[in-house]
Parts: sequence; C-alpha cells; structure tokens
Amino acid sequence: KIKTTFVYVTHAQIEAMTLGDRIVVMKDGFIQQVGTPQEVFNHPDNIFVAGFIGTPQINFFHDVKLTEKAGKYTLNIHGVDVALSSEQNRVLASKEIKEKDVVVGIRPVHITVTDKGFTGTIEVSEMMGSEVHLHINVDGDDIVAVLPTAKLDLDTVAIGKQITFSFDPGLCHIFDSQTENNLI
Repeated sequence: KIKTTFVYVTHAQIEAMTLGDRIVVMKDGFIQQVGTPQEVFNHPDNIFVAGFIGTPQINFFHDVKLTEKAGKYTLNIHGVDVALSSEQNRVLASKEIKEKDVVVGIRPVHITVTDKGFTGTIEVSEMMGSEVHLHINVDGDDIVAVLPTAKLDLDTVAIGKQITFSFDPGLCHIFDSQTENNLI
C-alpha cells in the first residue's frame, strides 16, 4: 500500500517464509541463496539452506553412493537402490557425473508408508491431530516422517513398531558430499 521496499531481518525461518516475497539465506555473513520462499524450499542450493528451511527439518542420508549405468542414475541408500527421475538423470548427465559420494535430503512430508523400501523402528510418535510426526531409526539414522492421520491405522505408528517407507525420488535433493552443493 505504501509502495516501498522493506528489509526485515529474522533468524526465524517460518517468519521469513511467511512474510517475504523473496528471502536471502545467510551463513557467517555470506549469502547462501536468494529466491522466493517456495524456490528456496523446493530447490535449496546447498546442505545448509536445505537444513535451515522447512519444519520439521529435512532428513539427510549420509554415505550414499550415486552411480550411473547406461545413462541411468541410481542412489544406494542403506542398501536400497533408488532409481532417479528422468529430469534428475538429464541434469546429472549434462554435468557428466558418473559416480560420486553424495548426501541425500528428503523432506519429512515427502515420505510415505509403503510395502517396499526402507524399514526402521518407530522411536517417537508425536500426534499432531491431522498428522503424526514419526521419528524412525533406520540403521542408526533418525528419519522424521510426517504422515496424514485421515486414513492411517494409528496402531501401526506406535512406538516400537516396525515401519516400511519410501519417497518419490524426484523429490529428493542430492548434494555433493565434498562441496555440499546441490547437484540437481
């Protein structure tokens, strides 16, 4: 209404996401990424930005091997092979990446309960009404999943239960383990 630009400084990422038309994520006085809140959430430039933006915080799988065979890329996460999307394949091929150690990030809201995939033990189950936040131990990694409760049998998400889950590979973020930059 007053047709002027405001610069608002906050350490609260939720505040930045809700108030800003564009946000600047900084670390140690250096700009990490500039973009709309949705751009920064959907396409974080590096591990720091991915970990800073989003509630609950993004899950990171470390010690992941990215491999390429006949133009198709696969991630091996905790012994599970995850085939990447055609768009991810195109981007990685354009960068001529063949094999690399990577860190994979997946947002808790992008995890779904499935019959095949990753299996872990529920260590914490936080009922939030329309959703439940699960902390799942997968080979020592704490993976957080946010699941809608509308069609969920709540007995299956009790503490101590085994749960199998997966995620759409097209929604995962792939970071170079050395530079920590997003490869996609």
